Amino acid sequence: MSLTFTVPPEFEGYKLGNLLHHHLGISSSQIKSAKWDSRIRVNGENVYVSYCVHTGDLIQFEDAPVIPKYAVAPMTLHLNVPYEDDDLLVIDKPAGIATSSSLKYPDDALENAVFSYLGCPPDFMFRPVNRLDKGTSGLMVAAKNPMTQHALQSILHTPDFLRSYLAVTDGIPASPSGIIDYPIAKAEGPTIRREVRSDGKPSVTKYEVLASHGNRALVRLILETGRTHQIRVHLSAIGCPVFGDFLYGSESDELKGRFALHSEHIVLRLPGGGMLDITSQLPDPLKRLLD
Repeated sequence: MSLTFTVPPEFEGYKLGNLLHHHLGISSSQIKSAKWDSRIRVNGENVYVSYCVHTGDLIQFEDAPVIPKYAVAPMTLHLNVPYEDDDLLVIDKPAGIATSSSLKYPDDALENAVFSYLGCPPDFMFRPVNRLDKGTSGLMVAAKNPMTQHALQSILHTPDFLRSYLAVTDGIPASPSGIIDYPIAKAEGPTIRREVRSDGKPSVTKYEVLASHGNRALVRLILETGRTHQIRVHLSAIGCPVFGDFLYGSESDELKGRFALHSEHIVLRLPGGGMLDITSQLPDPLKRLLD
């Protein structure tokens, strides 16, 4: 990945390192690596990151070559991509597949499908900005370069990057709307399970009940923080776990390969300017739970 940038008048006198990090979205570790390898140049010359830039300076930044930890295998899967540009793509992820591949399961994750979708580039690196659990469907964002990934992750849970989810719950919340403010920590032992615990990290979820039927409710949820399994843990903590959630509730034969959680809406300020507003409809298997 390379970047070429001509300094506009409003950045006159800025230190090069601050400009690269705070305004061009390059991480501190990338800058540190690049300065030792002479991959940062101004007007063709190697310079220190303390250099004060001037209007019209041509900045060139070369990122280190990516060496994958293991070979990503292609997977043929029709991807629903409601938005794509040179920097990112928004994927409507199906339930039942993990977001990232692994050494143990290298060939059947969303990462493999994106690799195929992009034409199996030799320097491919999967850069998800937000992640969805294997049993969750819906919208997620993946960056095409490290600068975009860094820039988008820096605005997660701000008004510039808003996400909402829909869940069908096993049980109906006592209040039609509210805020769940319980700290979350990893459970003890070799497990992926999380739990509400006083020494956990601050975790806040807003919710609103949209409809109910029998002992099930359709709930819209907005995350103010982004802890692992946050929605699943919080709904379970108030006695209304996500329907079909084997880890925090009860597995159900009505849902195969998933539970009733869907990433439905993203509002995002694009790094290049402008706003992106995308909605994904509730999948039919989840609609049927409320019929």
